[in-house]
Amino acid sequence: MNIDGVEVSGNGEMFREIGDINLAYMLLAQKLVKQDRAAAMFRLGIGAELADLLASMTLAQIVKLASSNLLLCSFRLEDNPMFAVMGHQKEGALQQAHMSILMAARQQAAVATAGAA
Repeated sequence: MNIDGVEVSGNGEMFREIGDINLAYMLLAQKLVKQDRAAAMFRLGIGAELADLLASMTLAQIVKLASSNLLLCSFRLEDNPMFAVMGHQKEGALQQAHMSILMAARQQAAVATAGAA
């Protein structure tokens, strides 16, 4: 199979790569939660219940979950304001601050929506 000029030898290789990404993501997420729970919840866009679950998972549980052929992480830059910020030539620190503000506002809106439901 050829995708955008890159040869992919069947789904097996792609599923292994997805598993590798999942494992790296889960291990990083758990490390973040254990080091600074509040910051991890913000950076990962997760709630307290999921943060507690991540912190308590064993390595065996993480490996089993990571072996899924579905990506466990997702892009959070799914709207135009986020991409617009990334496309402008701004100083690195200013661009990062702008992204943080947009993401915090988005997370706050999601929390408010969930609370209203």
